Amino acid sequence: MSDIQTFIFNKAGLEGIKKFPLGRDWPVVYILENENEVYIGETTSLHNRSRQHYENEDRIRLNRLHVIVDEEYNKSATLDLESQLIQYFSTEGTLRLQNGNKGLVNHNYFDKERYRAKLETIWEKLQKLALVKRDLKDIENSELFKYSPYKALTEDQMAVAEELYAVVRTGQASAHIINGGPGTGKTILATYLVKLLQEDENTKNLIVGLVISMTSLRESIKDAFSCVSGLSRNMVIGPSEVGNRKYDLLIVDEAHRLRQRRNLTNYRSHDAMNARLGLGQNGTELDWVLKCSKQQILFYDEKQSIRPTDVHATQFKDLKATHHFLTSQHRVRGGEKYITFINDIFEGEKALDAQFNNFDFQIYDDVGQMVDDIKIKNNKFSLCRVVAGFAWPWVSRGDSSATDIDINGFKMRWNSTTTNWVNSTNAINEVGCIHTIQGYDLNYVGVIVGPELAYDAKNKKLTIDENKYEDRNGWRGITDSAELERYIINIYKTLMTRGIRGCYVYFVDKETEQFFKSRIEKNEDNQKTLTQILKPSTFATTRVPIVGSAPCGNPILSEENIEEYIDVDARKLKPGYLYFILRAEGDSMNLAGINNGDLVLCRQQLKADTGDRVIALLGNNVTIKMYDKKDGRRILLPKSTNKAHVPITPEEGDSVQGVVQEILKLSSK
Repeated sequence: MSDIQTFIFNKAGLEGIKKFPLGRDWPVVYILENENEVYIGETTSLHNRSRQHYENEDRIRLNRLHVIVDEEYNKSATLDLESQLIQYFSTEGTLRLQNGNKGLVNHNYFDKERYRAKLETIWEKLQKLALVKRDLKDIENSELFKYSPYKALTEDQMAVAEELYAVVRTGQASAHIINGGPGTGKTILATYLVKLLQEDENTKNLIVGLVISMTSLRESIKDAFSCVSGLSRNMVIGPSEVGNRKYDLLIVDEAHRLRQRRNLTNYRSHDAMNARLGLGQNGTELDWVLKCSKQQILFYDEKQSIRPTDVHATQFKDLKATHHFLTSQHRVRGGEKYITFINDIFEGEKALDAQFNNFDFQIYDDVGQMVDDIKIKNNKFSLCRVVAGFAWPWVSRGDSSATDIDINGFKMRWNSTTTNWVNSTNAINEVGCIHTIQGYDLNYVGVIVGPELAYDAKNKKLTIDENKYEDRNGWRGITDSAELERYIINIYKTLMTRGIRGCYVYFVDKETEQFFKSRIEKNEDNQKTLTQILKPSTFATTRVPIVGSAPCGNPILSEENIEEYIDVDARKLKPGYLYFILRAEGDSMNLAGINNGDLVLCRQQLKADTGDRVIALLGNNVTIKMYDKKDGRRILLPKSTNKAHVPITPEEGDSVQGVVQEILKLSSK
C-alpha cells in the first residue's frame, strides 16, 4: 500500500533519509516543497538524489521532502507516477512547479492500470498534507490541465518533438506540417514544444510565438501559459498579431483555421496587413506566418476545414515543407477505430462495425431524450454538451428571450457567448455551433444533425440542401455544391469527434437517420447472442461458464449457478487457471471500469494483491470490490461515484474467490 514519509530538507534530514529503509536501492517518487514552490522526481537512490538536490540553487530554497513509497513499486510504476504528479501539480495551482517538461512520455508496462489506481489514494494523502487542494476530477476537466505543456507524450509525439527540436536548434529556415486527425494531440504537442524550447539552453533565446486562430481557445491557452514558469500570455497570439514583429519560429495550431481573403467580416484590416507586409491583395494568413518567421511548424488537418474562409488545402500542399504524422488517439476512448468509423460512415461504401469498447455511441429517435441524457452525463462527469450543425437562424443574438431551434416542439437556443462557451455557466442548457466547439474536448457530446444534411434515395448518397444551411459566411461565394458539401460533412465529422467517453446523435431528417443506421453493421437487428458477440472468428476459443450475477446470494461456483457457456478467445486465458464469468450489478465499481450489466471475466484464485479488483465471498453473497489493507487488516473498497457505497471489512470465513482479469463489454444498443 502506498504511504508518504516526510523529512526536513536540511543536513540533518539527509542523515534521516540515509537511515530510511527505502532510502537506498528502491524505486520511490519524492516531492520537494516550501509552501510556495514544488519539485517532483523519482529515483532508486533517494539519499544520493537528495544530496544532489541540496547542492542545486533552485532546490535549496525548498525545505521539506515527502517520499511516496510502496513495497510493490518498480521503476516503470514510479516513472509513470512521477509523470502523472507533474501533470496534475502543474495546473492544480497550490504550489508553483520547478520541473521542466522534457522527457514526460506515456508508455505501457505490466499491470499499469492497477498501479494507476493507486494515484487516487496518494492524492487524498497529499490533500491532507495541504500540498494540493483540488480533486483530481476537477483538475482533469479544467482547461488549464488540458492545455498544459506538462502533458506526457506518446511515442509518435515524442518522435516528432525530437525531429523538430533537432531542426529548430540549427536556426536554418524550414517549414514543417504536422498532419494529425481529431484527438491525436496536436495542441498538446504544440504547447509542449513552446515550453521545451524556452527552457533548453540551445533555444531559450529564440523569439517563439504560438498562433491560435480561435479566440476562445487562444484565451484558454493564454491562461495555461500564465501559470507556467518561463512562459507568458503574450507568447500566444492571433493571426492578426503575427505582423507585429519578426519571429525565429511560429508554431500554428489548427492551421486549417487560417483564413484567406474570402467571406471575411473585415476586409479592410486584412488588406491593411497585406499592404504592410508587401503582399498582394490575395495574401492569406498563412502567407503572413511565412513572411514574419524564419521557421514554421504548422499543425494541420485538412478534414477539419469547415468554411470557405479557410486557406485552401492546395496552398499547404504547395509548401516546400517537411511532413510529420501523428496517429495515436488521445481524446476518444473508442480509439482509432471510432475515428475511422466516423470517416467511413460519411464517405465509405462498406458496412460498419459500431461496437466500441469503452466508448458510448448511440443514435436517438427523440431529441429531448438525447438532451436529457447529456444532462445526466454532465451531472456525473461534467463537460458534456449539446452541439448542432448551423441549420437554424441565430434569432437569440438579437433577442435574448427568443429560442432558435425548434424540433417537433422541443425548443433550444444557440450559445449565448462565443468566448469559451464550453465552460460558460449556462452551456448545458444551450446548443453550441461548430465555431464554439472546434479544438475543445468534451466528456460526452450530443450532436443534432440538421436538415441541411439529407439523403438522396434515388442516387443512394448523402446530399446537401443549401437553403437549409444558415451560416452565411459558410456558403457565400461558393459556386460548387461539392465544395459546400465537403465543408458541411467536415463540420459533422468534427462535432462527432469531440467526446472522450461518448457521442449521442439525433437526425432531423429521418431518411438520413435510416441511411446512417443502415450503414452500421447489424446481425438480426442487432440482437446478437452472447456467444456471437464474444466469439472471435479466427482464433481458438475456450468455453467459459457464466455463473450468475454479483452480488447474487449464492456460492459463486455452484453448479446450479451456471446459466450458459460462451466462447472466449483462448489468448485471454492464462494457462493453469480456471475461469468463470460474472454479470455485474449496480454501480459500486463504476470508477474502476465495472458498470451495471458488464460481463466480468474472472480468474479463480484465493489470494490477491493490493489494488486488485477481486471477487469476494462474504457469507453466501458475492461482491466485486478493490482489495486493500488498512492497519494490517484486509479491506474491500468500492470505487464509485455513488457515495452510498462504503468500505467492507471481511469477517472470519469470508474469502477471495478470484480476480477480475477483463471486462467483456456488451453494446447498450
